[in-house]
Parts: sequence; C-alpha cells; structure tokens
Amino acid sequence: MSAMLRRTEAERLLGEWGVRDVTPDEAAVRGGLEAALADNPLKGRPLRRRWRNFSADPAGYVASMGGPLPYMERRRAIEELIERELRRLERAWRALGAECRGDEALFAGRWRELVARRRFTEVNDLIDRHNRYYPAEARLPMDPRTGDFVAVDGRSYRYRRLDAAWALERFPAQPPREAAA
Repeated sequence: MSAMLRRTEAERLLGEWGVRDVTPDEAAVRGGLEAALADNPLKGRPLRRRWRNFSADPAGYVASMGGPLPYMERRRAIEELIERELRRLERAWRALGAECRGDEALFAGRWRELVARRRFTEVNDLIDRHNRYYPAEARLPMDPRTGDFVAVDGRSYRYRRLDAAWALERFPAQPPREAAA
C-alpha cells in the first residue's frame, strides 16, 4: 500500500467506515425477523448453554484423511448390486411376460421356478460381511434394553439377504400389464 494513500481512501477500500445507513432491503429483512420474534418466549433471555463432551479423536481424524471407510464402500457396493439384480429381474420378468402372452398360470409357474433357481451369491456375500462387521467398523453403541446395537436412522443396520421371496415381493408371479394386452 502506498504511503500517499489518504485515510478516507483506505477506509473506503477496506470498509472501515463504521455503522452505515440501513438499506431498504435490510430494513425489510430486519422487520420480518422482528415480527417472527414477537411471540417467541425466549426473546430477550439468554439461551441455555449446551455443553458438549467432545474431543477430537486421532483415529477418526486419520480415517477421514484416507477416504471412505471399508463399511462405506461395502454399503455402496451392496446398493449397486441390488440395483443390478433388480434390473436383471425386471428384464427377465418382462421377457417371460411377453413369452407367455397373457397366460397367467403358465407365467406364474415359470416365474416361480425361474426365481427359485436364481442365486444372489455375490450380493449375499457382501450382505453377510456387512451384517457381521458393520457394528464394529461404525462403532455402533449398544442398546441396553434390547441387548443389540442401536438402530441407524430408525431402522436396523442389517441388510436382508436376497432370495426368491425377496424377488417375488418386487416382481410378483403375475405377468406385467403390457404382456396381458
């Protein structure tokens, strides 16, 4: 910065001018906030302090530097494999529906037979590993009432193994509507 720079110029450049006039937009926002706070019982009272029992965990810090943890990658792989199986089942379901040309009894028998023969080995192996190792890898706490690990997002951390019943829930033994037409 030049020594010749006047103080008023420095104030203008650096924004060191103190309190400035309120613009109409700022006045509107301020009015909205004041109206929203009018009925708030906490207005004018200090909020209760929330003490946090937190300290940086070196293991967590180191893990964060290494990218996704193994259970994160495994969960993503499980989701991708489930999506792949759903696409394969849908293609087979539609193809069988077209092949059976509206004969519901023929379709039901052949579809149940096809689904019963279907193996989901790759995804089920990952699901088994996830169900076994996830609680330790994610450091899930135990629920003393149930003696099991706590729920994650309100549901069990366990994935259900894929089998014929799983496939029939998604694609029932009824031909697709377009196949019946």
